[in-house]
Amino acid sequence: MPALMIQGTGSNVGKSLLVAGLCRAALRRGIKVAPFKPQNMSNNAAVTADGGEIGRAQALQARACGLEPLTDMNPVLLKPETERGAQVILHGRAIGRAEARDYQALKPRLLTGVLDSFARLTAAHDLVIVEGAGSPAEVNLRPRDIANMGFARAAGVPVVLVGDIDRGGVIAQIVGTQAVIDPEDAAMIRGFLINKFRGDPRLFDDGYRMIEARTGWRGFGVVPWFPGAHRLPAEDAVDLRSGRGEGLHVVCLTFSRIANFDDLDPLAAEPEVRLTMLRPGRPIPGDADLVILPGTKSTLGDLAFLRAQGWDIDLAAHHRRGGHVLGICGGFQMLGRRIEDPSGADGVTGGAEGLGLLDVTTVMAPDKRLERIAGTALGQPVTGYEIHMGRTAGPDCARPFAHLPQPDGAISPNGRVTGSYLHGLFAGDAFRAAFLARLGAPSQPGFEAGVEAALDDLAGHLEAHLDVAGLLAVAR
Repeated sequence: MPALMIQGTGSNVGKSLLVAGLCRAALRRGIKVAPFKPQNMSNNAAVTADGGEIGRAQALQARACGLEPLTDMNPVLLKPETERGAQVILHGRAIGRAEARDYQALKPRLLTGVLDSFARLTAAHDLVIVEGAGSPAEVNLRPRDIANMGFARAAGVPVVLVGDIDRGGVIAQIVGTQAVIDPEDAAMIRGFLINKFRGDPRLFDDGYRMIEARTGWRGFGVVPWFPGAHRLPAEDAVDLRSGRGEGLHVVCLTFSRIANFDDLDPLAAEPEVRLTMLRPGRPIPGDADLVILPGTKSTLGDLAFLRAQGWDIDLAAHHRRGGHVLGICGGFQMLGRRIEDPSGADGVTGGAEGLGLLDVTTVMAPDKRLERIAGTALGQPVTGYEIHMGRTAGPDCARPFAHLPQPDGAISPNGRVTGSYLHGLFAGDAFRAAFLARLGAPSQPGFEAGVEAALDDLAGHLEAHLDVAGLLAVAR
């Protein structure tokens, strides 16, 4: 099986971007390559060409390979709804919910699905680059593991271990991983690489040689910090970042279960837009021009979270001052008069009064809508996807936001409050320009081209600092 697995010494060491960059580097070498992640945990999901959902990091990696995203690229997706429970997605479809303790019992069934997906990908491609999850050093999770060494051993895939020097202690990260994992797991590791180096990499030469001597593993290189990372979608909410522009002030509320937050990336890239990702405990700034309520995996839970921050009071004051409000998916539902979830379809059973800025009501249904769609909004073409369980209706829906081709969303009578189920709406240059023009801000075209350029730059960055040929040889 022509495959290579990138595992990390911990979460957020840069595995997702490394896999994306290696995928693009392989593609530029003429290799038919595909990404794969056995198990992901994220509320940032993408709708696939075959009508399911996977982590958006795997969708970006598919793009790096020149492919449409497919459910086989991320067969198991966990979408956290509470501190201990998550919705379980298998092959793109929800199969139920599980508490953290109960999830272990599902793993034998899930591993079968993981291996089936992996077999289909390897049969159709010259190379599959696999991303691990968390760290193989979490040995308490090793029994029934399907995300790291459990998968690598079952599928016979060689592993390269990534250490993150930016967080410190990288020698201990890598040497310590070898010390605590099972010797048969350690035998799957063919080498290591160092990621996120700042400064002169030659200053780490002694540390690099020490890791090689202590572990007996081969080093594949030291990757300096990639300055273009901000041009690519972030995978985790911990990576949420505000924009760098100036001018129109757009404030996005950072919910506890925020989902599909890369909807905001095109706005963050606009030089005439100042995007603030508002963290909990901070008031909505009085100079905000537009406040965005983004998607969430738990609408009722995050509506309560919003009120606990006092954002409902701030939002009402913002609206009274003449400010604009946009709700996307779960944020759209919150803007209505009431939300009902009789079966707990979206994580929390019950109902609650909404914010009352739109005259609509929402009822959660057990069947999830998953669809990539195209249509028009503000007289411009718009594309995106829907991924939600709610059904929303009411008088303000008579003024839809978009036609996809069915009417979507709602607009308040004064035109300053808008709701939509459409994710990814800002990626298109024409629509984004029309939307920002209504708020008095200019727009810069080329967002999608910028993502492509960033993937090429990332591949070139890895080619310059890693032994990419050696990594590909390990895969063979």
